[in-house]
Amino acid sequence: MRHLWANPVYTLKDILSVTRVIINADGAARGNPGPAAIGATIKDDKGNLIASISRRIGKATNNQAEYQAIISGLEKAIKLGAREVKVYSDSELVVKQVNGKYRVKNVSLRILYENVVKLIGSLEKFSIQHVPRARSTEVDSLANKALDRL
Repeated sequence: MRHLWANPVYTLKDILSVTRVIINADGAARGNPGPAAIGATIKDDKGNLIASISRRIGKATNNQAEYQAIISGLEKAIKLGAREVKVYSDSELVVKQVNGKYRVKNVSLRILYENVVKLIGSLEKFSIQHVPRARSTEVDSLANKALDRL
C-alpha cells in the first residue's frame, strides 16, 4: 500500500481534488465507558492512503467511539474535497443505525448519529457497510495506538 504523500508525482492540489474516497473507521474504549480513541484511514479509490486519524477522545463508550471515528473521517474527507464517500466499519450497530435499519434510542448516540446525517447531507453520494473485525485491523491498530499513548 502506497502513501500518497510519499509519491512525488502527487501534489497538494491533486490530493485536494480527490472526490471519491473510502473511509475505514474504528473506535475503541477500555471500559464501557472508559478511556477511548478513534482510528480512521481515508484512501482514494485505488487504495492510496490520503490521510489517517489516530487520537484519544476522552471517556466514551465503544459505540460512541465508533460514531466519533466515522464523524472524524467524514469531516477530514469533506475538508479534502470528497464528494463521494464509502465508509467501512466493524460496528454492526452503527452501520445499521446509519442505514436506517435500527432506531437510535440512546440519547448520546442520537446526537452523534445526527452529526453523521448532517455530514452525509453535504455529499453527493454516500454508503456505509459493515465489515468483519478482521478487515479493520489497520484502523483498529490506529485507535489502540492512540489509547496506548495514555
